[in-house]
Amino acid sequence: MARLVGGIDLGSTSLKMLIADEDGAEIGGVQVPTPWRALPGGCTEITAEDLLAAVRSLLEAAGRVTDDPIEAIAIAGMAETGLVVDPRGVAVAPGMAWFDPRGAEQAAAFPAEIRAEFAGRTGLPLGAQVSVAKLAWLRGRGVRLNGLRWLNLPEFVAAALGGRTALERSLTSRTGLLDQDTGRPWPRMLAALGIDESFLPPLVDAGSPFGAATAAALPENVAGARLTVAGHDHLVAAEATGELPADHYHVSMGTAEVLLRVIDRPLGFDARRRLANHLINEVRHVVPGKHVLVAGVKTGLLLRRVLQTAGIRDRPGRDELDAAIMALPYEGELPAGAVEVSGARNDDGVLSLTVRADGVSPAEVFGAVLRHSNDEIALLIEAMDRELPPAVTATLTGGWAGMAAVRRARARVLPPMTTSARDQETAYGAARVAARLLTPSKMGSLP
Repeated sequence: MARLVGGIDLGSTSLKMLIADEDGAEIGGVQVPTPWRALPGGCTEITAEDLLAAVRSLLEAAGRVTDDPIEAIAIAGMAETGLVVDPRGVAVAPGMAWFDPRGAEQAAAFPAEIRAEFAGRTGLPLGAQVSVAKLAWLRGRGVRLNGLRWLNLPEFVAAALGGRTALERSLTSRTGLLDQDTGRPWPRMLAALGIDESFLPPLVDAGSPFGAATAAALPENVAGARLTVAGHDHLVAAEATGELPADHYHVSMGTAEVLLRVIDRPLGFDARRRLANHLINEVRHVVPGKHVLVAGVKTGLLLRRVLQTAGIRDRPGRDELDAAIMALPYEGELPAGAVEVSGARNDDGVLSLTVRADGVSPAEVFGAVLRHSNDEIALLIEAMDRELPPAVTATLTGGWAGMAAVRRARARVLPPMTTSARDQETAYGAARVAARLLTPSKMGSLP
């Protein structure tokens, strides 16, 4: 009988776990809500205690799917959010969500030479989203970073389950602490934060062994499982069913919508700076030696807020809304300018509506958000096409891809597009990475 593996996705909306056999056949999946704490001003954070309690609930729920041993577990998850830990591995402060606005003021106050070089060195636009902005915010609140260490959420969970302390490259590539050309910590950034290289545990490739699940009180069928970190969730999803072609867009629609392309080598300082002007990242891929262009919009966040505003909180309600949107033409039935939307840009995320007419339904608003996000995606594609030959195909994945209205909208802005039928692409990709731990000869490449 094939051995079982688990893939965990620490997502912005929920924590998911998919159980599969080592050959890729899915057994079943479970999920629990991500235990964010909402604070005034859009601030959103997670405590280590709440995160680990949710992970344990996830593992216990997985035990109801199967009581057979799960022999390996790979953890993927959101980037930019992490925890600062002391030498014992205890978090000294909550982790701030990647969409939390804290840190913007501190990022703008970095020394001029840091601000001038940041995008070219790190491949990231400087703003509140990058982890260094959150670190600067903590430092400004009296947290002495020197002598502490940083862990992205997936590595923190791996360590808490009993694994070693290390950092996976694709996740750490998005902190603002690494130079994309060297793959090493950027000394000038470290100095600006008052830390040295010891703040970063050893850097390892996605899928590297992290040890075994030996923490107390784990479900019996999980105890002893081999552990690894699969990497940044969107990149893991992109590689879930095979290597992503260079002339292809992978579009993952969760809370964030991410459009990515794989490249064989860094584009260099000047190209990274040009791309960052359009909020496009060039960072390390989960495939060793490769890089990716990552362009994001906050479509899922806006769509979720439309649903909540309309009182829609379950799948049947979403399906009913989807049917109502599809009964409308793509442009809607209201006069031009009746509903205007903003907020999808990756440095925004605030759903702003201007309504100039009566008869505005949730379906019209949802459709307006999709059209607005299409406009933002078109700008991102235009910017990437100036650096690389245009992509010729695309794949749409993620939870929102299950809506016909979303697929209709994206087909208007992407090249010829297929849609993944898999509900949990990231968790599945993580499970495939976990399977590699059971076959050492496969450790050098993703499935």
